[in-house]
Amino acid sequence: MALPFMTADEAAKFVKNGDVVGMGGFTPAGAPKEVPTAIAHMAEALHAEGKPFKIGIYSGASTGDSCDGTLARAHAVEFRTPYQSSKDMRTELNNQGAHYFDMHLSELAQDIRYGFMPKPRIAIIEACQVTENGEIVPTAGVGNMLTFCKLADQIIVELNEAMPATMRGLHDLYEPLDPPMRREIPVYKPSDRIGADCIKVDPKKIVAVVKTNRPNEVGKFAELDETTKKIGANVARFLVGEMKAGRIPASFLPIQSGVGNIANAVLGALGEDKNIPAFEMYTEVIQDSVIGLMKEGRVKFASGCSLTIGADKLQDIIDHMDFFRDKIVLRPQEISNNPEVARRLGLITINTALEADIYGNINSTHVCGTKMMNGIGGSGDFTRSAYISIYTTPSTAKDGAISSFVPMVSHLDHSEHSVKVIITEHGIADLRGKSPIQRANEIIENCVDPVYRPILREYLAHTKTAHTQHNLALATAMHQEFLKSGDMRNTKWDEYMK
Repeated sequence: MALPFMTADEAAKFVKNGDVVGMGGFTPAGAPKEVPTAIAHMAEALHAEGKPFKIGIYSGASTGDSCDGTLARAHAVEFRTPYQSSKDMRTELNNQGAHYFDMHLSELAQDIRYGFMPKPRIAIIEACQVTENGEIVPTAGVGNMLTFCKLADQIIVELNEAMPATMRGLHDLYEPLDPPMRREIPVYKPSDRIGADCIKVDPKKIVAVVKTNRPNEVGKFAELDETTKKIGANVARFLVGEMKAGRIPASFLPIQSGVGNIANAVLGALGEDKNIPAFEMYTEVIQDSVIGLMKEGRVKFASGCSLTIGADKLQDIIDHMDFFRDKIVLRPQEISNNPEVARRLGLITINTALEADIYGNINSTHVCGTKMMNGIGGSGDFTRSAYISIYTTPSTAKDGAISSFVPMVSHLDHSEHSVKVIITEHGIADLRGKSPIQRANEIIENCVDPVYRPILREYLAHTKTAHTQHNLALATAMHQEFLKSGDMRNTKWDEYMK
């Protein structure tokens, strides 16, 4: 059958009020652009007529502004999961204009298949190739599109001519069976391929194909500053020490790295340190620094869910596909983030904390315990199953007005039981095999900004001896002081005693 080519506005009409929509891609890499924008415009027109229009949105992770941003500004979102990073979407969620439920990224596809949440009626995905017999080839991000396409009644494809069909072959598309039929996922090294190079669907489900020519909306990484450079150097120093101590094999282990400027800087530091051998990656997001390290021979292979890289790096891959094709594989996030595979491969995981407490608990998601930032993402998938789990963070934020370390985290995403190492620009806190008070002393001495060390030591002086020393009247005093004066450095414990 001939492919049903049409405009984005025409395709948007397939989406109805109350629909649940599965958006392809993972981060802005491979996320649809034209059709979500057309849906937002349609929603605004309907709202102007006094008619309701909201949809539920599943995705892989975040999307671009032309998806999450436009739909949030149009107040067209009923619920959103599992992750987002749009300023406008964040505002909508925190104002309760839309419901948001934060999820581990590896779990969404299976939870939809299990019937825990409604299946998507429509999948909207970006492709570099679609055929009349129902073969769909993703672009720079995979996410959950394999499951979305399988379960959706209708599929809308954005055929992005900015992404050449030569990208076919980068993808390894595999969906595990559901219990009780599930077997082990047969990935035994990062370069193993276990699936297909395209998504195969009933061509009758493809109701619209919209031609586009749009780059990914991946923002540029910030230039490295002294803080991020020091964090990266400290991570490299820690891992070299582990190798010398015999706790990491001389051949090294695969790396998982979260997304963002700090993660990008850390990978760059690992690549520059020649005491660390050339390494492989088994991660969710492949970032800018990885591409340069591949060309230098420092990264041998990278398995991920998306190429979340700048336009110049993506073009480099496209222009030199013969070089990169046997060094990169893109998988569904159910596989890239799978805890079973992470435990088997022995991943060194490196993720970023929004906030930590002196006992090693991590808050990845909520500012002052109430305002959602982005979401837990894949950090939980990897942390609990890591060979060594590392969290990095600058020791302060807001020009020193906020300490990244507090007596008790205002929201808990990763507990002390899973967090092995915390690293800041000041040093390394190795929490393995330490009691709560030993962890507290390790973190305060090595990771906390020098201005906040006496403040946190004074907090401990106000606590009674116990297995985990806390004064519940004071545990959130630093947060309260920030909300009151705008600066945690003004915290005076006696003022908060009850």
